[in-house]
Amino acid sequence: MNMQNLMAQAQKMQKDILNKKAEVEAKVFTGTSELVDVEMSGGKKVVSVKFKNKEELNIDDLEILEDMIVIAMNNAIDKVDAELDRVMGPYGNSLNGLL
Repeated sequence: MNMQNLMAQAQKMQKDILNKKAEVEAKVFTGTSELVDVEMSGGKKVVSVKFKNKEELNIDDLEILEDMIVIAMNNAIDKVDAELDRVMGPYGNSLNGLL
């Protein structure tokens, strides 16, 4: 295999990776807990936080609510990571976290 073919394949792979990553970043993922839904972009930026059953919340529930926000955010991050693993599967292990 000559060097030009190798470079062309590397450029195509790079383009494919960037396209797949952009595809995931354009999606919105919802993380949930008992009291909270968090929407997060594929770029791991929080889009919104929505409280369930707002009328039932009171000031004594704030510590629980804080925990539920953390749970929902981590759930959304896990979903983003799972989607990246799924989409980037053929490239993921060979790139050793370069993305």
